[in-house]
Amino acid sequence: MWVTLAVLAAGFGSGVLASVLGVGGAVITTPMIRAMGATPIAAVGSTVPAILPGALSGTLRYHREGYIVWPVALTCGISGMSFAVLGGWVADVVDARWLMILTAVLVMWCGVSLLRDGLRMNAAAASASSVDVAQRAPRGGVGAMVALGVGGGFLAGLLGIGGGLILTPGLTLGLRLPVKQAIATSLTAVAMMSTTAVVTHIVLGHVDWRFAIPLAVGIVPGARIGAHLTVGTSEQRMRLIAGGLLIAVSIVYLVGEIVAL
Repeated sequence: MWVTLAVLAAGFGSGVLASVLGVGGAVITTPMIRAMGATPIAAVGSTVPAILPGALSGTLRYHREGYIVWPVALTCGISGMSFAVLGGWVADVVDARWLMILTAVLVMWCGVSLLRDGLRMNAAAASASSVDVAQRAPRGGVGAMVALGVGGGFLAGLLGIGGGLILTPGLTLGLRLPVKQAIATSLTAVAMMSTTAVVTHIVLGHVDWRFAIPLAVGIVPGARIGAHLTVGTSEQRMRLIAGGLLIAVSIVYLVGEIVAL
């Protein structure tokens, strides 16, 4: 019983994180259910079914607020869907620990960049960013969006992390979207990618439903609360929050994977 309650709590926390960072939320749930006795591959696969309901819940709120840049979300999401399948198959045959270490380093760099940008913003710039957030156009072409989608989709399938750890900083630092737009757009693409990732992991037998069902139940209310917090927060503060959380997540993963070597 206590395991189910702990998994529900982990699902709730991952839902909040998913909506605040535009990620799948598995950065919390994967190591937690691994510590509860799940095998490494089940710890990856069992988080994937919970990503879709959480991502959809946050997406609906962000859509109502007008934060989603749909051309970018659709391009990244569609390009990442097939690579999520590929990542799921590769997870069966490849030790992904070194890839996770490289990903953690990349995420840390992105977090530091966001944190630095937030600290440099003055009050006037932060206010202006909040006002024109819905009118800001992305920088870069379709190729950049496809590359982000491919990278995010592959990691979504390989590591069960939803792909947002690549998409959110990529959209913010690469395409120069305001952070709220980046978070909302990333979460929408994550929802699309997770549809193929979950089917792949179920077919391959990677999902332990004792963990997957409580995660899915807990993630939806967490995602709604996370989206509410993001909508009500200024652009400058969101950069500081997102940067700090990305750094924290990268450290947890980096230390965990290095210790496991």
